[in-house]
Amino acid sequence: MSWWGKVIGGGFGFMFGGPLGALAGMAMGHQFDKGLNITELESGNTERVQLAFFTATFSVMGYLAKADGQVSKSEIQMAQSIMGQMNLNPEQRKAAIELFNKGKQDDFELDGILLQFKQECQRRTNLLQMFLEILIATAFADNSFDKAEHEALQHIATSIGFNAQQLDHLISMVTAQQKSHSSTTQPSIENAYAVLGVEKDISDADLKKAYRRLMSQHHPDKLVSKGLPEEMIKLANEKTSEIKSAYEQIKTNRK
Repeated sequence: MSWWGKVIGGGFGFMFGGPLGALAGMAMGHQFDKGLNITELESGNTERVQLAFFTATFSVMGYLAKADGQVSKSEIQMAQSIMGQMNLNPEQRKAAIELFNKGKQDDFELDGILLQFKQECQRRTNLLQMFLEILIATAFADNSFDKAEHEALQHIATSIGFNAQQLDHLISMVTAQQKSHSSTTQPSIENAYAVLGVEKDISDADLKKAYRRLMSQHHPDKLVSKGLPEEMIKLANEKTSEIKSAYEQIKTNRK
């Protein structure tokens, strides 16, 4: 049974406590009135992490969208686009929208959510990085980062174990990937290097290592096995496709 199947079937108990569980309960709690047998999954279980990822992603996305004082049309469209890419069923989409709206509220417990999410992920660095990359893409939805959004991202990144340098590196990569994805023509060679997060003078050997590392970090099956909701596999596939295209463009340019 999938993580969502356990949610609607009562297999998670009343979630897993803490602010993350309370938030998920408010968004999906109506599903737990069925009086079914309940067994709570242990911390670190893949399906439990998938629920935590879903809950944290859409709620913190809502928080970040409002970081500059207002939620732009582009940011709402980005959230809707991710929901569309995930092919959410009506119940899942309703829960995602509810979580997004919870994140926009003034009393949203950001620090508690981030702390518990990090604990639930249990050092799954690639999964935490994917979470951060989705948030960066949300902030970049209107093609700009203002000071409030950048400060919010810095706080989020620090809370889940990424330093300022790592965040700026990811911002550069994700924004380049966004440009590559939205371009109707082949992106510039400079953008291709940015997608891979490397400098133009990198050696061929180190370029290949960087490419393989990125492909491993974003491998859809690996991410799902670590706790990425199955519905988000399309996002991972798109990232690996963009990384591969950039690598092939650089190789062709170097010949």
